Amino acid sequence: MANDTSTEAVVTADDEYIPTGDDLEAAGGTPPRKAKHFWPSVKRLFGLMSREKLGLFNVVALVVGSVVLTVIAPKVLGKAMDVVYSGVIGAQLPAGANIDDIIAGARAHRRDDFADMLATADVVPGQGIDFTALGQIIIIVLLMYLVASMLMWAQGYILNALVMRVVYRLREDIERKINRLPLRYFDTRQRGDVMSRVTNDVDNIQQALQQAFSQLVQSALTIIGIGVMMFVVSWQLALLALIALPLSAIIAGVIGTRSQKLFKAQWKHTGEVNGHVEESFSGLDIVRAFGRGEVMLEEFDRRNESLYKASAGAQFVSGMIMPSMQFVSYLSYVLIAVAGGLKVATGQMTLGDATAFIQYSREFSQPISEMAGVANMLQSGVASAERTFELLDAEEEDPDEVSQTLPPRTPGKVEFSEVSFRYTPETPLIEKVSFTAEPGHTVAIVGPTGAGKTTLVNLVMRLYEITGGAIFLDGIDTRDLSRADLRSHVGMVLQDAWLFEGSIADNIRYGRLSATDEEVGAAAKATMVDRFVRQLPDGYDTVIDSDGGSVSAGERQLITIARAFLADPSLLILDEATSSVDTRTEVLVQQAMAALRTDRTSFVIAHRLSTIRDADTILVMENGAIVEHGSHEDLLAAEGAYHRLYTSQFRGEDAEEQFTAEVLAETAAGAVVEDSGIADGDAGEDGPADGGGDDTRDSAGPTAETSDSSSAGSANDDPTRPA
Repeated sequence: MANDTSTEAVVTADDEYIPTGDDLEAAGGTPPRKAKHFWPSVKRLFGLMSREKLGLFNVVALVVGSVVLTVIAPKVLGKAMDVVYSGVIGAQLPAGANIDDIIAGARAHRRDDFADMLATADVVPGQGIDFTALGQIIIIVLLMYLVASMLMWAQGYILNALVMRVVYRLREDIERKINRLPLRYFDTRQRGDVMSRVTNDVDNIQQALQQAFSQLVQSALTIIGIGVMMFVVSWQLALLALIALPLSAIIAGVIGTRSQKLFKAQWKHTGEVNGHVEESFSGLDIVRAFGRGEVMLEEFDRRNESLYKASAGAQFVSGMIMPSMQFVSYLSYVLIAVAGGLKVATGQMTLGDATAFIQYSREFSQPISEMAGVANMLQSGVASAERTFELLDAEEEDPDEVSQTLPPRTPGKVEFSEVSFRYTPETPLIEKVSFTAEPGHTVAIVGPTGAGKTTLVNLVMRLYEITGGAIFLDGIDTRDLSRADLRSHVGMVLQDAWLFEGSIADNIRYGRLSATDEEVGAAAKATMVDRFVRQLPDGYDTVIDSDGGSVSAGERQLITIARAFLADPSLLILDEATSSVDTRTEVLVQQAMAALRTDRTSFVIAHRLSTIRDADTILVMENGAIVEHGSHEDLLAAEGAYHRLYTSQFRGEDAEEQFTAEVLAETAAGAVVEDSGIADGDAGEDGPADGGGDDTRDSAGPTAETSDSSSAGSANDDPTRPA
């Protein structure tokens, strides 16, 4: 995988994914900023809400009602200003005088402006402010704003419930999709990228739908409504107010482009800091062991300084947008105030209309700014939606063509017939492999790293689909079985002992959810788990996290073996189950695995050849082919690939076997095991780590049949081949 955040996306002919810088940022928790296919993604995003048409109609209707009331309210409030103004002027005029005579007298004295002002105002000579009319207008305005607020609250409530239902269904779709994706999808993608699509991107979509949708509709309708009202009040002032729009757009475009580049640098440095912190915490033991604390701190300071400079620059430049737009708004306000005052003074409009227009001009810039912010949020949400849709559109596993079913318990005979497999069409991995694992037998698979050992057992479980040949379980082609039916008969213990966050009992019961406490305890006793669990203060109720922090590595592995034991599978797969534990713990794990393998077909993958010497059949793989097969004694006698592997590992064999025998004797003497079904004192003679394997094994020939024509001793005798 590429680690350089500046690398460009690379997609191979087989759609292999290589992460880019944007993906690494997303993996660190930062949402994407820009969609590659904006409008198709917008259409599909709102298509998610198609089942909520009634709710969307109600939301839009409530927003329209709220905006209409909010837009009309300043015009009505202007009437209150006219009442006040008319009362003040009327109180200065003689009571009972005719207003027309007063206007005519003013014109006769060449006071035309005063005459025009009186002509437009509803003045009653000698009458002051009509507080009754003023109170009624104020009450009406307050009610209008109150109803508008209630409508907005109602639409917010409906929209939130609507969006949560949409996101709920989206999360369900993603969960179902993940369970239908083939394993190769996760092999070619960063785990953090997939997690980001499932969590951060869905949260970003929810935020965009909740805030951006409502705000976008409200702001757009407000701009339209205020624009219409401004032209109704005075089209001349409306044209003057619109001059500010292109100036605001230019400022936002110039500064926004610059700030976007700086924010990109900020997120890049944020990802670098996050990556360094994650490495520091994940490898804290290594950092302290090698005394590299100061070095890591210096590197953090360097990256943190870069983040500080980038963040400061980005925040400063982006912070200039609002003051600049406010300056343009204030400039527009001054021009409108002066022009409006002149129109009032000349009687071309009332004072109430002038004040209403000024309020409109002040409110006109606010939804424009909000739409700019909403546009960024919507763009980010659409980008997240696009990434989520990519996951939902990923190629799924081929559907099951079920024509056969398995009984609850099967003998477990596995046959490989001319099986071939390739991860990519042009690169062969496994070619025409054939062998048979008899019921109840243990088949060990050994070979160098990359030989195809794990892939071979993965094919049994149909984690990958074979490209040629057939695999039979008890005579039934596995492709004729459903994956769920097949995998319900297979138990697997991996090298990495992965546990759920929960109690020890819950982790064991995961093998069979319907198991009783007694069955859980019996499985624990049979696999050496009970002996250490009873030493814990809370016993089986001891809560462990997903990393198993409260138990040792060997104890974690024993718990996973108990989980497989409880599942009671017909077929068992042990993939490097003891490679990460010490020799003493390995003895206990081997005892538990011996109990687990009893009366069931088992595939054991191991690098430590001492753990598989008692296998019924050993398959030696190199470059995806079985180059040797047979029993431990037969393969040693052939002096081929297995002999080279064995001798390279066990030149100090005697010392290890002596230590193993001592551990077995100590375990048999000191362990308290009740009805576990595990051998007691004779474990040192017949156990899996027995030093006298040549004397205790059945001398019968190999139980596996292979189509490879080469003999056991003819497989790659080239002495230059690495062991």
